[in-house]
Amino acid sequence: MTRTQVGIVGAGPAGLMLSHLLSLNGIDSVVVDNRTRREIETTVRAGILEADSARLLVDTGVSDRVLRDGHPHEGIDLRFGGESHRVDFRALVGESVWLYPQTDVFVDLANARERDGGDVRFGVSDTSVDVNAPAIRFVDSDGVRQEVRCDLLVGADGSRSICRAEVPEALRMHSYREYPFAWFGIITEAARSAPELVYAHSPRGFALISQRTETHQRMYFQCAPETNADQWTDDRIWEELQSRVAGPDGFTLNEGPITEKTVLRFRSFVAEPMRHGKLLLAGDAAHTVPPTGAKGLNLALQDVRVLAEVIERALVKNDDDALDEYGPRALDRVWKAQHFSYWMTTMLHALPAATDFDVRRQLGELRSVVGSEAGSRFLAEGYTGCWPA
Repeated sequence: MTRTQVGIVGAGPAGLMLSHLLSLNGIDSVVVDNRTRREIETTVRAGILEADSARLLVDTGVSDRVLRDGHPHEGIDLRFGGESHRVDFRALVGESVWLYPQTDVFVDLANARERDGGDVRFGVSDTSVDVNAPAIRFVDSDGVRQEVRCDLLVGADGSRSICRAEVPEALRMHSYREYPFAWFGIITEAARSAPELVYAHSPRGFALISQRTETHQRMYFQCAPETNADQWTDDRIWEELQSRVAGPDGFTLNEGPITEKTVLRFRSFVAEPMRHGKLLLAGDAAHTVPPTGAKGLNLALQDVRVLAEVIERALVKNDDDALDEYGPRALDRVWKAQHFSYWMTTMLHALPAATDFDVRRQLGELRSVVGSEAGSRFLAEGYTGCWPA
């Protein structure tokens, strides 16, 4: 049996960042995860950091690698009607975003916790939690049964959270929206096709052209949720992607060997409350968003920034009311992000059974965004996370 102040289920970026922030305030924690460190490091996830997320990594002493290996993007291209229209974040809101893979964020955080002597236990099994007398029970990677007793329990254990299920059903309010499409994603060994991300609306559906490194690109195109990636040849994939960005300006994608392909389903989801007694939820355990707005990882990091602050006030300063602030403060940002992600998704994707009116209306909306400083500023504020107070 181990005694600690905060027990954290989930050693992804949310759980590790919370553990790191707590340690800066002299608060002990234990983090457990069913996955091995290797499994988390090799799972390809999101790659866009808001400026505040990048600053959180640097300013709290996790690592400054994002400044050296990441790529600042000062805008994006909205492409429709076969032409690209740049939205300049730097000019509109004075901020950029950083292209920096979530796997690198995880590596930086895992290294920082190891460097600082953090108690992180990967590869555990048979995990269960007790929210009344807060505890985490599990079998460690050596096969030994363990129990971690704590003052507070945090569920940062992803969209299939076991902690979320501990909130009594009568108190739960789960809000969600399913989407009738998915993303077909690839990684290709090819030089970047554009200096910044390209979000493309086309008669054949949405496409996103992103980068991973100077030699690898990450691309997606809208597909049916039941699509089987194994049934698509490389030639067919490239034909589909090229058709979605084609236009009179002659823009084409740099092609190369495809090293990975997957189908990504997504939905919008919010679980309320984010606190139940001594249990607090963070990141995907409490909410998920469509990837169109690049909000998921950033929301998780902002959750734990707020959570670390209120836990420090509760445990160190004996402020009994501090924990009550967490849910309302976090949910204010969550619902803004839900709106932004839904807006981006429905504006750019081909919608089932869409009429000619629906398509023409989408194009009118896109022209309104790029043709108006106010419209472009709204997109820039949402994408960079610089929402007005």
